[in-house]
Amino acid sequence: MFVDRDRLARSPQHDLALDCLTAGVEAAHPERVVRERVTVTGDRLRVTGTGATTDYETALSGVDRLLVAGGGNAAGTAAQALEGVLGARIDDGVVVTDDPAPCERVRVRTGDHPVPTARSVEATQAVLELVRSAGADDLVLAVVTGGGSALLAAPEQGLSLVDLRETTAGLLASGAAIGEVNAVRTQLSAVKGGGLARAAAPATVVGLVLSDVVGNDLGTVASGPTAPDRTTHHDALGVVDRHGVSVPATVREHLEAGRGGGAPTDPAALGDITNRVLADSLTALEAAAGVATERGYTPLVLSTRTRGEAREAARGHAAVAEECAASGNPVDPPAVLLSGGEVTVADTGERGVGQGGPNAEFGVGAALALTDNAPTDTPVVAASIDTDGVDGNADAAGALVDGDTVEDPQAAREALETHTTADYLADRDAAVHTGPTGTNVNDLRVLVVGRREPADGNS
Repeated sequence: MFVDRDRLARSPQHDLALDCLTAGVEAAHPERVVRERVTVTGDRLRVTGTGATTDYETALSGVDRLLVAGGGNAAGTAAQALEGVLGARIDDGVVVTDDPAPCERVRVRTGDHPVPTARSVEATQAVLELVRSAGADDLVLAVVTGGGSALLAAPEQGLSLVDLRETTAGLLASGAAIGEVNAVRTQLSAVKGGGLARAAAPATVVGLVLSDVVGNDLGTVASGPTAPDRTTHHDALGVVDRHGVSVPATVREHLEAGRGGGAPTDPAALGDITNRVLADSLTALEAAAGVATERGYTPLVLSTRTRGEAREAARGHAAVAEECAASGNPVDPPAVLLSGGEVTVADTGERGVGQGGPNAEFGVGAALALTDNAPTDTPVVAASIDTDGVDGNADAAGALVDGDTVEDPQAAREALETHTTADYLADRDAAVHTGPTGTNVNDLRVLVVGRREPADGNS
């Protein structure tokens, strides 16, 4: 999975970190997830979600047309996997993605991420046209994955693509949490906040969700095309004003016009809709933990809900690794500390934004902390990637660092302030490249705390 893996795996701890990352990404890949969780036995279609949710089941003999629709980074590979399970039972389909996969019965359209483009809008219109053709006896399998907020783009009446692009860019640069960003995008869209489900009514809709958000909030994954909208124009304006986002006048007028009225969507208004989460951050973390155990390391999942500023999260994670190495708390080494969720980067640099993303900034922040404070007798390696293979605006997936990554702390701090962490890591052979992975369950972080070395330095 990794480009130039041999170069990156320069110690047993680096090698283990890479194996944990690989296992996490592969466990959440749609080909594997769909095969395990969407099954057909005789005439019965079954969809099994994560956690304690009940299975969805239906008789295919009662379905007139079976349609596949939706969007997101992993939508192409998910559609391909559905064809592998359902084959000729699929009558038609359209999905929008930035990572196309060859399909025979589902039309895979290409859009752009993280800011929507004209082809995102055109592809989304094709999705809406398909689901609007669905009748009461049709079944729509709606693929909903991370990245769908940009890829499934259909401006509300009176708004334009330019409005969406400028607003999205401003929100992403503000450091707002993904839930806040999507609260605004939902109020500007005809497909988000349950719009896809409404367009498909009276058909039965089953949302197949690969979650890339903290807590698996269905209204936030891809801005909830198959989930009730729990936000309002008032909420969206609050996000814009709280983060000082400059939006086009048409956007502010649109939000102001609805500020005094409106309420969260009544779920009944979406028609016959069922959502099941097929994979999420915990899916990846559990697989990574399994690899750690196999290698004789004790795994500890710190959280699936890590959020906040990337460099701050890095210091917190490094501190736990240091404590583990120094005192054996909260787990005695050798150990692997794991976390998921989504950290963010605010555009606070005085000299603008360079190349890099949250995982690169996490990596540089962790490397700085490990340089300053890590116990010298215990090796600590930190890795952080976006599971879709693209970290922010860089072509890298993230970072793999240790206490030797930073030679000049001032240069590292400069890279953080100017948001040029991708270049900084590349210059130090600490950037991780995977290319598009075909999935997206958000960030995956692995901190390997090695065995304590004897005082004389011999192993």
